[in-house]
Amino acid sequence: MLTLRRFEAMDTELVASRFNLNLDGAKNLINEWNTQIFDGKHFEMFAIISNETVVGMISMYEHSKSVISIGPEIFKEYRRKGFSKAAMEKVISIAQSQHYAIVLQQVQINNEASIKLHESLNFERDNAIYKNKKGNDIYLYLKCIL
Repeated sequence: MLTLRRFEAMDTELVASRFNLNLDGAKNLINEWNTQIFDGKHFEMFAIISNETVVGMISMYEHSKSVISIGPEIFKEYRRKGFSKAAMEKVISIAQSQHYAIVLQQVQINNEASIKLHESLNFERDNAIYKNKKGNDIYLYLKCIL
């Protein structure tokens, strides 16, 4: 069974190793995530847990009072086991309970795994190709969650 929880002090070493930080840096990052604010907007970061092991992380970021984006990151050794889909379903449920209406995702056009994931979750693709802030070609995927 997959569960989500906030990152805690006990995750400091894991965060330090995954982000190449010292322990103080990792502790500060966890504290920053737990403020639930990023760039002045609502933000939540969750640890993805399977069998008491942190297998990845997933964020929810508010773009407006009705629109969010979700950012899953499954650690390499745990990929291809359905964790991203299950975690995204859980975060979509959280977003619904917080009265968000739309999930807006940017997916790089060459990221076949992410494209398949979003299609399996019944996201609609815009079909135009855009450039993100980093200059990557992306598709926009949208899902109404009302």
